[in-house]
Amino acid sequence: MRSQGDTNGAGPTSRRTLLAAAGGLTAGLVGTAGCLGTADEVRVLAAGSLAAAFENGVGPAFETDAEFGYAGEYYGTNAVLRLVVDGTKHPDVVIGADVALLRDRLYPDHVDWDATFAANEVVVAYEPTTTLGERLAAGEPWYDVFADADDGEIAISDPDVDPLGYRALLLFELAEREHGLEGFRAAMADRVAHVADEPRLLAGLENGDRACAVAYRNMATERDAAVRRLDDAYNFGSRTRADRYAQASYTTERGHTVTGSPVVYNATVPADADDPDAGRAFVSFLLENEALLTDHGLRVDDDVPRFHGDPPEGISP
Repeated sequence: MRSQGDTNGAGPTSRRTLLAAAGGLTAGLVGTAGCLGTADEVRVLAAGSLAAAFENGVGPAFETDAEFGYAGEYYGTNAVLRLVVDGTKHPDVVIGADVALLRDRLYPDHVDWDATFAANEVVVAYEPTTTLGERLAAGEPWYDVFADADDGEIAISDPDVDPLGYRALLLFELAEREHGLEGFRAAMADRVAHVADEPRLLAGLENGDRACAVAYRNMATERDAAVRRLDDAYNFGSRTRADRYAQASYTTERGHTVTGSPVVYNATVPADADDPDAGRAFVSFLLENEALLTDHGLRVDDDVPRFHGDPPEGISP
């Protein structure tokens, strides 16, 4: 059986390793590929940015409400989808942080419907005691601060396995256009450090290894990190700016080209789920309990849930 380390560095985080995600998320134990959960549990394979919200909120509440336990694993969305496509895992629920990416990779062979249920935005998290952090706290433009950073002072997640990683690079490109910063994306791409495991992205701020990180807003909220919010023109948080975001693109090392898009999460139950009844019960619960998401820094807009394809009986608008 292949170990979890075989997913190009996109390490998993499970309930056993997320003992205190909101106050100091640490990762230790690693599961084994193909062995997600046990009987009478819903097995959820989800984007890494949802780890704390699901382990500390959604999962426990679902266990209290339903007849199933909860077993979650979290990776960058590219890695999540690859595990499903490759047949390495057969989860009951798949959740991604890029709507188009999930549909491109899983339709029509693995799924024929999905539901969008929450949104997010990209922010700059920082450690206020660092030089860069002091400048951000003083109100200097974030792009001027980033331009003066040393190699490795700023962290992003791995753009080849995680939408947050490539959104960071697209952020640099869109900011370059917005503010006339010639060569900004290329310079930042050479300067930032890549963190393979999204749930560990902000740990570098806490242990003194990094000054800043490009993160999702909910991740910074969970870790109580100092945050510089970004303009809607490039924070991937505005659905009305979707056309603008799509002007930037990134091609992964595997040759897959992605374009910028708003940060929206979608969930589905794969056709080969081990327990589709558990999967449908979890998705229904997720759609009906938006406070569990907003309490953990996610945004639930008035126009969700939205469905693509025909959801099964019991999951409806």
